[in-house]
Amino acid sequence: MAEKSGSPYQELLPGLVTVQQHIIANQRRHAEATGEFSFLLSGITIATKVLASKVRKAGLVDIFGATGEQNVQGETVQKLDRMANDLLMHCIGYRRSVGALASEENETVVDLTETGRTGKYLVLFDPLDGSSNIDVNIPTGTIFSILVRPERGEWQQGGDVHTEILQPGLKQVAAGYVLYSSATTLVYTTGNGVHQFVLDPEIGAYVLVAERLQVPARKKVYSVNEANSGTFPKEVQDYLAWTKTEAAGYSSRYVGSFVADFHRILMQGGLFLYPPTAKAPSGKLRLMYEANPMAFLIEQAGGAALDGPQRILEKTPKKLHERTPLYIGSKGEVAILQAFLQGKGAPPA
Repeated sequence: MAEKSGSPYQELLPGLVTVQQHIIANQRRHAEATGEFSFLLSGITIATKVLASKVRKAGLVDIFGATGEQNVQGETVQKLDRMANDLLMHCIGYRRSVGALASEENETVVDLTETGRTGKYLVLFDPLDGSSNIDVNIPTGTIFSILVRPERGEWQQGGDVHTEILQPGLKQVAAGYVLYSSATTLVYTTGNGVHQFVLDPEIGAYVLVAERLQVPARKKVYSVNEANSGTFPKEVQDYLAWTKTEAAGYSSRYVGSFVADFHRILMQGGLFLYPPTAKAPSGKLRLMYEANPMAFLIEQAGGAALDGPQRILEKTPKKLHERTPLYIGSKGEVAILQAFLQGKGAPPA
């Protein structure tokens, strides 16, 4: 399903390609490249390598539990949430190519143009997805999305980054995630395929393991928190009832950590659902920090992502912390769900 690392990078270091080498090799294909973008991505990789080390020490040092505070989402802030947020803010914020940072943990955009810099990139991130599971050793992850500030002739001070950041997902120039699990895995795209790296602790670098990942077109597996199914839209309830029939023959797999559930679907196929519920009528996942970057990745891998009637990447956000329903995964599985959402019901046997 994936194209292994090969000839384009062997000239750099035979048998071993790090994420930095991969980015530089791709950058060489663009005559206008200045190196700013690769330097920006290196800030993300540095922060996540430090965070991976901290996650591995959970239980040995005092990073379990809550801080006693709530974030802008009204969610309890875990100690690792704060640590992850600070790490990413620090490592990415030092890159002068960055004009603004936005985090799920922060109420407003951090406007770096106020310091006099003219950075053209806007970086959004969920610093530690699934952090409430860290106490029980369930995989967690970091999700990131990169946008470019709208052109104004030349980059200059005076632009309103708070408005500029509200761009549809189609405008992303890069997105990815890091999964902290039995291995620390980085997956990213710049619009030229989806590439996977694993952190080698012996050399302290992310090493390429697969290029141009493709999600299987069909896989009879769905991932959803069915405890909430009583308040799902009727069409989604009908879909879930159909999957349980002998004729349909589906299996259910649900971790409860979005990065972990998504990574399994990217690698093996299937469908992830987070419909609207009575408690979250607009959906629970954040459009700009979670849905957009994962939608960019899944489409680059041949899959699909919808909010129901609309393609996720075509949604123009109205506010920074906007939430959305999300149906994402294999193109064939998304199409079947979409038929239910449109009132067409199950596909022919």
